[in-house]
Amino acid sequence: MIRQVSIFAPNMKGSMHKVTTCLRKAGVNIMALITNDSGEFGLVRMIVDDTDKAAEALEAAGYMVRISPVIGAEISDDVGGLDDLLADLESINISADYIYISYLRDARNVVAIIHAHNQYEIESSLRSKGWTIL
Repeated sequence: MIRQVSIFAPNMKGSMHKVTTCLRKAGVNIMALITNDSGEFGLVRMIVDDTDKAAEALEAAGYMVRISPVIGAEISDDVGGLDDLLADLESINISADYIYISYLRDARNVVAIIHAHNQYEIESSLRSKGWTIL
């Protein structure tokens, strides 16, 4: 299971730059990132190469940090790759809270990051259907 770093950041000019600068100074590489706007604050979710180091640096910079487990499922970089994954999730009657995708540099493939309440059940079910779980 992958560990995701989430923070609330002010929804203002330069806010993301402060986050990336903080991680850069800590020597943390961002591998996947998604932001969601919600009024005065935005939610930033990231997969990084060193979760603990990122959390420590972000907390020291004053951010409220949450680390949560997520599933990383490799999908093909072809038309319908994500659709195939979603079809299998639907076939096992599983609903995800959210999904975002990123490109795996080393594997040269796409990974779908999945968050849901029943993570272990999803991971097991996807493995049984032949999906590669990171």
